[in-house]
Amino acid sequence: MIVMHFFISVKINNLICKYITQYVRSFFFTDINMSFRDIRIVVGIDFGTTFSGFAYANRVNSEITTNNIWPDHVGQYKTNTALLYNNELSEVKAWGLSALAEKPRKRRPQNSDKSIHVELFKLYLGDISDDKKPLLPKNMNYKRAITDYLRELGIVVKDTIDKRWPGVDFFRNVLLVFSVPAEFSEKAKAIMRGCIYNAELIETLDSENLQFTTEPEAAAIYCMEALRECYEFPVGKSFLLVDCGGGTVDLTTRRLLKGNKLGEITERTGGFCGSAYVDKEFIKYIKNIVGSSAIKLLQENHYSQFQYMIQEFCRLIKTIFTGDSEKFRPFELDFGELCPAIKQYIRGNQRDQLEDCDWIIDIDFYAVKAMFDPVISQIINLISYQLHNVNDCAAIYLVGGFSESKYLQTRIRSVFNYVPHILVPKEPLTAVARGAVQYGLDMRTIKTRVLKYSYGVKVAFKWEPGDPPERRTKKGKIFRFHQLATRGTIVEVDQEFSEVFVPFTKKQTTRAYRIYITRKTSGIYCDEEGMKFLGELRIESPNTSLGVERPVLFSLRFGKMEIDATAIDHTTDQVYNTTFKLELEDSDSSS
Repeated sequence: MIVMHFFISVKINNLICKYITQYVRSFFFTDINMSFRDIRIVVGIDFGTTFSGFAYANRVNSEITTNNIWPDHVGQYKTNTALLYNNELSEVKAWGLSALAEKPRKRRPQNSDKSIHVELFKLYLGDISDDKKPLLPKNMNYKRAITDYLRELGIVVKDTIDKRWPGVDFFRNVLLVFSVPAEFSEKAKAIMRGCIYNAELIETLDSENLQFTTEPEAAAIYCMEALRECYEFPVGKSFLLVDCGGGTVDLTTRRLLKGNKLGEITERTGGFCGSAYVDKEFIKYIKNIVGSSAIKLLQENHYSQFQYMIQEFCRLIKTIFTGDSEKFRPFELDFGELCPAIKQYIRGNQRDQLEDCDWIIDIDFYAVKAMFDPVISQIINLISYQLHNVNDCAAIYLVGGFSESKYLQTRIRSVFNYVPHILVPKEPLTAVARGAVQYGLDMRTIKTRVLKYSYGVKVAFKWEPGDPPERRTKKGKIFRFHQLATRGTIVEVDQEFSEVFVPFTKKQTTRAYRIYITRKTSGIYCDEEGMKFLGELRIESPNTSLGVERPVLFSLRFGKMEIDATAIDHTTDQVYNTTFKLELEDSDSSS
């Protein structure tokens, strides 16, 4: 593939640049409005690390319904983000709740499971170390798992919409709004889009009928209405939204603007400290009693029992733990009842001790508290970081399944007692899915966002004395990071950052803009530490009659959660045929 670079043109009149920018904006808005004109139904999908769910509404009356009907259970707003494959990994045998927990049967021999359980695969999209990612079966990669799960979830979504509104053309009349963690990169969102397409939820890969919003942004939209129900929340005041999910905790600080709009005033932040990490602490505790090898063999050979033990811990201990030692009652964990298969894997003194107590252990208050505290401490640190950058936070809203933990609520209210209001809305588990629907019904609700990265392109300049000699090319050029947008900038929705470039040579017909990002507020070179290659935008410019006098306006637009990159020739007023490619190849074997 030919990759060309560009000089910055200083010969283009500013009025021409302004005209081109207006042309690009009108071109895209017209296209988007036309594509949304056929939308009748909006579906918000909360694809979570441990649990997933969806809500939906008709644009005519905008009444939002949260789904609570699943193939294997009824009455719950979410189902497990889990899959059960046959032993050859060629077929999905079950998904959701039925893919995990199974109470051991006393009348059936406890043979090894013949199926393969897969869960927590969403973690592969996050920027976390490999040791924190789940071990996937051989010949299974996370993209396939995500696709297979979304395909099963999509069947329920399509069936629900069809029963509610017969005759709706799903690919034409339905807008899907997926929520993603605040920490998701552009690469992660592009992978999600590919999986959603492969799951047959959108008709084309670049379909406008798929939009993204962050989990805290969706929850903030949901909470905007809830704020008014509690008290008169003044325009101009800010509130912190803390979305406490199963895998991640995501935060955003928003300001209430006139006309029921929301503006983002700090960078979205998040961490891997959701409720599933309390479960991990519980497993660590059990390992100290039975041994690491016993837990490993139980997971490998009797995964249903392993998961059943965790679910019983969640049901009988985690969800009701308040942090009040006086009201706490020690919990008896009976291995013979919860996971009898583990007995065969326990050896030595650990086996002797458990046999002496009839395979029953008592879990006391301080043991449970020790499971919660490391996770809650991380959440408190995330909240402190957000509040450090805000002077007028009038309220903290806690949403997500983990937000219903009384102990978490107590700790947060104790540490941040100077914040006037710390609130948990009605049905916080549904906040993200319902907020995603509200966003899809009116995307103008979000007025501003804060850039999480600095963006720029690789550009060729003439090498000058004083420039690093080792960076001088054979043709006397030097390549630098030409910054277009700066991290921390508050941008209006659909705001563009543009620059005019001219060809590198007179006969150049193919141009490729290499786009880079960095967490730093500025950069000099594209190969320096912290700089990441985001992708490439290629354009074709076959008419070379004007030589290098063929300026192109290159623009990045941050109106939606995905970046739009465009290039337009001011001499012809035509938008080039462009392709924006994200670098999606992974270095690990599980991609």
